[in-house]
Amino acid sequence: MPGPEPGVAFAVSGRIAIAASAVGAGAVILGAFGAHALRATLDGAALQLWHTAVEYQFWHALALLGVSLAPASRGRTASAAAFGAGIVLFCGSLYALALGAPRAAGLVTPFGGLCLIAGWIALGAAFWRSAR
Repeated sequence: MPGPEPGVAFAVSGRIAIAASAVGAGAVILGAFGAHALRATLDGAALQLWHTAVEYQFWHALALLGVSLAPASRGRTASAAAFGAGIVLFCGSLYALALGAPRAAGLVTPFGGLCLIAGWIALGAAFWRSAR
């Protein structure tokens, strides 16, 4: 029988939901910091990097909320781990570059992007397997 019985909800992962909330709150804080404190300090290109990092952090905070609703499985665990690594590597490297880190810090960015992609694939697989 595919999926849960009508009226039966998936067990929400509290740890993942809490992590998602923290990542989302961090995005609000970093977005406000960029819009107010850094506006007079950074040039336009650096502010655009900062903005991109904040947007990806926000979107993936929401993705983590989706992960928290996925059925308990290895796919859910893998998705949460991949999103977490992706947020740290992708967004973190963009924040660092915006603040003047050496360009070599940008070498990490594509690996973070791959982690984010892997997180989406693992999340889709977790839901697909539960629907079979």
